[in-house]
Amino acid sequence: MTQPPPPPPNQPPQQGGFGPPSPPPGAPQDQQPPSAPPTPPAPPAQQPQPPQQPQPGYGYPQAAPPPQPGYGYPQAAPPQPGYGYPGAQPSPYGQQPAAPYGAPGPQNPYAQPTAPLQGVQPGYGYPGQPPTVPMQPQGGPGGGGRKNTTLFIVVAAVVAIALIVAGGIWYASSSGGDGKKQDTASSSGGTGGKNGSGGTGTTGGGGKEKVPGNPAANVLFEVPLPTADDTVSTAGSWLTSKVYAKSGVGEIVGYDPAKGTKLWTIKLPGPVCAASQHVTSDDKTAIVYQPKWDTKKSFGGCTQIAAIDLDAGKKLWTKTVNSGDTLVNYQNVTVAQRTVAVGDTSGGAAFDLDSGKALWLPKSGDSCYDAGYGGGTSLVAVRHCGDSQNDQISIQTLDPKTGKVISEYRMDSGIQYAAIVSTDPLVVAADVNADDGSGVSDYFSIDGKTGKLLAHISAPAKTYGGRCDGITRIEYCKQIVAGNGKLYLATEEHDGNGGAFSKTNEIVAFDLNTGKPTGQRVEAGEGYLLTPLRMDGGNLIAYNRPPYDKGGQIVSIDGGSFTMTKLLENPTTPAARQVEGTMLPDYAEILFGDGRLYMAQVFAQRKGTSSYGKQDLVIAYGTNG
Repeated sequence: MTQPPPPPPNQPPQQGGFGPPSPPPGAPQDQQPPSAPPTPPAPPAQQPQPPQQPQPGYGYPQAAPPPQPGYGYPQAAPPQPGYGYPGAQPSPYGQQPAAPYGAPGPQNPYAQPTAPLQGVQPGYGYPGQPPTVPMQPQGGPGGGGRKNTTLFIVVAAVVAIALIVAGGIWYASSSGGDGKKQDTASSSGGTGGKNGSGGTGTTGGGGKEKVPGNPAANVLFEVPLPTADDTVSTAGSWLTSKVYAKSGVGEIVGYDPAKGTKLWTIKLPGPVCAASQHVTSDDKTAIVYQPKWDTKKSFGGCTQIAAIDLDAGKKLWTKTVNSGDTLVNYQNVTVAQRTVAVGDTSGGAAFDLDSGKALWLPKSGDSCYDAGYGGGTSLVAVRHCGDSQNDQISIQTLDPKTGKVISEYRMDSGIQYAAIVSTDPLVVAADVNADDGSGVSDYFSIDGKTGKLLAHISAPAKTYGGRCDGITRIEYCKQIVAGNGKLYLATEEHDGNGGAFSKTNEIVAFDLNTGKPTGQRVEAGEGYLLTPLRMDGGNLIAYNRPPYDKGGQIVSIDGGSFTMTKLLENPTTPAARQVEGTMLPDYAEILFGDGRLYMAQVFAQRKGTSSYGKQDLVIAYGTNG
């Protein structure tokens, strides 16, 4: 397996913040952003610096041609000169070369590579130390006769995605960070996007989420962002009918879903490294965590595998896996039916969710290994065989109880990384020729029963959104949802009708049986950016990220007509917008259920770093209707 390229040497970032562009002369003074934000402290000399002339975040101007005509998909345009003022230095907002996903670059201008983090193994897609400048939001297994390996592939590049952790947001209003309870949103505060045209795909409906009489939401509760001696992972959030649970600094806390009162706390000896996104019908899940905190002389290692009862607030059991004389560090954990599965280059393992009994473990001396698994109703392994020069990836559907292979699809040689978008339907994302660092350029729809390829969908990274990490976190994909016989993708942001100050995008659909576009599309709306979240029966639930002066929305998109219905709209007060603006959908954990929205950070704040304005670990919203 080849190594991802290391981040390039860079220069300190330009200052800037989330909010409106500078108004023209004569505008009221209280609508103008600060003219000289504080200068951030210089990073340590031995660390690569953030990129010179970073591309602006969402809402900042660029001189670019208008969207190209055609079937709703913004076409890639050649790099354009950045927006600047007469006599100024070259604009920091010009087009920049793409960087690996999570590395400093256009989508993450202030991320900084750094040393290994608490609860995080070095590797592709993992974050570095959070920035200290104002943030600019962006525009299987061994059993059943199968083999695992102890083959160890070194991933050399440590890249950063912690843009959301310590970046503040500048607002013109001085009341943005007063910490007061936010007002209820106006139901007319933002119109969002237009309803899309229907295609010939499967009809929608059957969702559980109800349309409220008034989608205007208020803040239900907030959990302050904790601090730690180092950058600490807080990965993991889950929602059941009884509890909203969230990882903190060396703990998992259960909150009342509506009131936010603490129901229980599970203390851990070290930080959570990885968390399954799946919850069983009786509200159980799984995590991987460190047995101790990292120190200057020792690394705790992500070696502890545990099952969690979310309703009772209990750790059911903890297991470890040996590879020779050492414990295996796992960054992939999932739950499929009643099985907890973990994958790594040292080999995959699985345990019974209820008893903790080992179902299969790695075998030494094997030339194949399960890099990771996708869970849910089915268990799917991303299996690598051969050496780094002749790596062959197979997608295997497994019996969760035995690890026996039910079906197998062998991907084309030359594809080095693959990630699981969904196991039912089975959709795999791969980096065939992605040139924007997103880790994905093509999707493969596979029949899980037979292993037959149903469709190969090419989705150029310059045109479509969607991010996956096929190296260290096999089941980590954002902005992509599969269901209802379709693959739902967000398009990349592009100029809206408001000119260089306005960005927008769409959600489009592809047929999973044919790979062809269904002809369905829905627009985010002027200044908004849509992100698919999950299916709700035959409907798609999406988050509509707002412009600087609006609150975000949760919308339901009918799977047949592609009609978009607003289910919730966040408050528009400066304080509310400030906290929401730190929860970037590319990285933050966003859950919606029973009319409530939960947004959470995946890292604590490092002590001594500066932040601008109020930040939360969790903010929850709910409607009154």
